[in-house]
Amino acid sequence: MLTLVFDLDGTLIDTAPDLIDTLNLILAQERLPAMPFEAARKLIGGGARGMIEKALIIEGRDCSKVEIDRMFGAFIAHYAEHIADRSRPFPHLEATLEDLAAQGHRLAVCTNKLEWLSRRLLTTLQLDKYFATICGQDTFAVMKPNPEILRQTIMRAGGAAAQAIMVGDSGTDIRTARAASVPVIAVDFGYTEVPIASLSPDRIISSFNELAEAIGEVSTRRT
Repeated sequence: MLTLVFDLDGTLIDTAPDLIDTLNLILAQERLPAMPFEAARKLIGGGARGMIEKALIIEGRDCSKVEIDRMFGAFIAHYAEHIADRSRPFPHLEATLEDLAAQGHRLAVCTNKLEWLSRRLLTTLQLDKYFATICGQDTFAVMKPNPEILRQTIMRAGGAAAQAIMVGDSGTDIRTARAASVPVIAVDFGYTEVPIASLSPDRIISSFNELAEAIGEVSTRRT
């Protein structure tokens, strides 16, 4: 039995439409232009505050921590009410989770999203039932790429790092897994700022239909 730890945004769920809609609403309130979808999509991996900070840098806006805190609060308030307006699971996800759970694997989520927002999203999409634990940036007071969030997520799921695999979509996920000495499978349909192959994950998949085979391959290599 393995513990399989998934990133959320860009890995399990295509959350970009709702996140970017919210980001552009906040930018409009600051009298800044909207960010193009593809440019904003690359900012998602570091959490909502990271999105705001990077967007402000791109726009050449120098803001204090107090101002960013205010924008972050407005972002979360709006996003929480529109968390699944357009966000949807990536193709073949639910069938894959069903199969993995039936095989006896423990499933968990490790994300830089706030835990309560992560739970709300997965509950709204009726996917929360598959996960032994759902951990966010506030669960352990550390964020990816700090490996402690991954180690603690694995422990909370009842697993051990020596029998775990991470599944993510970005350099943040790969750095986190490497620092925790956990193999990592990367999806190539997520929100990475650079080509995922350039980050040298243990395996790359283009569909959840390929995940079971990738898990078997990575597990064999590890032993």
